[in-house]
Amino acid sequence: MVSLQKNTIHGLVLNSVTHEPVGHALVFSPDSRFATLTDDQGHFEFVLPEAQAAPAPEVREESSMNGAPYIGVSYSNFPAVLMARKPGFLGLERNSWTRNQTLVVADREVIIALVPEARILGRVVLSGSNGADRISVELYRRTVLQGRAFWTSAGSATARSNGEFRISDLEPGTYKLFTGELMDRDPITFDPRGQIYGYPPVYFPNATDFESAGTIQLTPGMTLQAELAPVRQPYYPVKVPVTNGPTDGQLQVSVAIRGRKGPGFELGYNRHDRGIEGALPNGIYVIAATNQGGKVSSGSVSISVKGGAVEGPSMTLVPNSSVRIEAKTEFRAKAETDAQNENTGQGVSGEGQSRGQVGGQNFSVRLQPADEFTSQDFPFGPSSMTGHDNTLIFEGVSPGRYWVQIDAVQGFAAVVTSGEIDLLRRPLTVGPGSNPVIHVTLRDDGGEISGTIEDSSISAAEGSRETGSDSVMSRLSSGQLQTFVYCIPLPDSTGQVRYGRR
Repeated sequence: MVSLQKNTIHGLVLNSVTHEPVGHALVFSPDSRFATLTDDQGHFEFVLPEAQAAPAPEVREESSMNGAPYIGVSYSNFPAVLMARKPGFLGLERNSWTRNQTLVVADREVIIALVPEARILGRVVLSGSNGADRISVELYRRTVLQGRAFWTSAGSATARSNGEFRISDLEPGTYKLFTGELMDRDPITFDPRGQIYGYPPVYFPNATDFESAGTIQLTPGMTLQAELAPVRQPYYPVKVPVTNGPTDGQLQVSVAIRGRKGPGFELGYNRHDRGIEGALPNGIYVIAATNQGGKVSSGSVSISVKGGAVEGPSMTLVPNSSVRIEAKTEFRAKAETDAQNENTGQGVSGEGQSRGQVGGQNFSVRLQPADEFTSQDFPFGPSSMTGHDNTLIFEGVSPGRYWVQIDAVQGFAAVVTSGEIDLLRRPLTVGPGSNPVIHVTLRDDGGEISGTIEDSSISAAEGSRETGSDSVMSRLSSGQLQTFVYCIPLPDSTGQVRYGRR
């Protein structure tokens, strides 16, 4: 409990899953003025400095102990927010900086809940080699943005000499696990003039490409045991000439086995010979490259490795596409204003013109790749964008499929089309050198949803009884106790993600 008339703060740190107390956890304030450890039963206590008469709250922006951003209210004699951390529980580095923060409230015990980390413990078994201590294990996590899923790197580890590895501090979620490529350079068996051998990636539990690999569902506190067994295979030299490859920069090269995108195989670019080079095992591959220097351009070729070296076919880089978005409004509010002006004989007001006008400040567009795996250097859209009046132009859009996301300050996107394609239901396909045009119609006659959130943890009024300052607690409540309500459209609907907050 805490009060300006009392000189202590009492609290408890709990495991969010088991609700058991967490002993010997560090409890601290974001400004580091207060810090202590919990006892064996998870309890902690702070002795407050003597309160000054009518202490004035101070609103400030600062950083916590680990550099995480913090915006809140602090007082001269007690902390407004407390945080906790302990090994074995999710730390502030990987998580939203508000996860382990708890507001200090009058007449309430401070309860801080820590989420136990998930972890993957495993072993890599390499047949015919003692190089297990050089192989890497990669982990990717499935993330959802605006209702669309994509995969991002979530960590990696290098196996020890006995093949064991550990990846910890993992949040609950969906993951994929695989080994990195490893070329066999065993000094006992390696012959630089003979056949090259290596270990292609193997995807947990037993797949040969990222797309077909099974998923891992991690829950708080879960420990997964995984075993990966790459198979030693012959590798063959691969060279793909790039007819107009850059001589003063590097190409971003990706390799997809059987055209299935995903991490795993790698090739490099030799700018002196203008060629993509490396080695691959037997298989069918799609090799794609993007030049980010100057005018962005891309190219791709398919190759088949069948027991021997491969050279060609040549790749030609084609300038990336531009995507033009042309928008118009069918706003009911503007139509009513125009009708009133016409009936009264008045001209259209400046306000009516600004409402009807669509500009870069009134709506935004994002091209989100439809493929769940995409290049980390180009995850959410094109390289640049320009806009004026009712038009936006994206430059440097790589070939691929994209969901078109429209956010409007006023109204909503009722129609989004390119030719005969309804882009509210289907992704936009951008081909090499194509320049598609997207037509958008914005309307303002959407519905509204209102409601009440019950059992909120604290209200601004409750806090204001302690400080006597409604304005300060209002800022504190809006910064620390925001409640969001999301409207998520069904997969086959044209609805768009919307959210509101109290």
